[in-house]
Amino acid sequence: MKFEMGPWITKPVITMWVIVAVIALLSFLATRNLKEKPGVLQNIAEMAVRALYGFFEGILGKSNVKRYFPLMATFFIFIVVSNYSSLLPGAGSVFAVPTTSLSVTAGLAIIGFLVTQVEGVRHQGLGGYGKSFLQPMFLCFLMLPLNLIEQFVHPVSLALRLYGNLYGEELAAEQLGHLAGIGLPIVMHVLSLLFCLIQAMVFTMLISIYITEAIGEEE
Repeated sequence: MKFEMGPWITKPVITMWVIVAVIALLSFLATRNLKEKPGVLQNIAEMAVRALYGFFEGILGKSNVKRYFPLMATFFIFIVVSNYSSLLPGAGSVFAVPTTSLSVTAGLAIIGFLVTQVEGVRHQGLGGYGKSFLQPMFLCFLMLPLNLIEQFVHPVSLALRLYGNLYGEELAAEQLGHLAGIGLPIVMHVLSLLFCLIQAMVFTMLISIYITEAIGEEE
């Protein structure tokens, strides 16, 4: 019997799960035997965690960062690793870069959207969170539909921004390779080292901002 992959089992999805498995394995290896005098892997992991924690603390605030840091850091690490996988040999042919697939970026954005709504209700209560969509009250008839539309625009813009930027960059590098030989694409790949990091920062920063707005004042 010949096995055929379903429409939901695509190259980007397979690559996504491979990346998740690799990240999980590295996380296990880095934390399974923590020492006061860290080794190379533990040292790198601690430096990365401290840098990310400081970044998200500046957005979420000291009282909220502990709760949301695991989610934000997971988003960030997954997106960075996925983005950098585009620089590996075989990207786009042997395997597909997850963040160049709209289904993957949409999945990440939907998770961020659901967390934002749940946390808004948890912090402010259903009535309090619903009331925030009516502000200012004297324009509530106008602000309610606008604020509701804005909430649904957030995940759409997040998904399209990450997908469009990564897909466009990959396509541009490929076309430049045909037009300009090897030199210019190499420059593009060097710039991608910074570009891939920025895209992960923007995605997670925006979700952090949306959560901060939803929960209102810091606890």
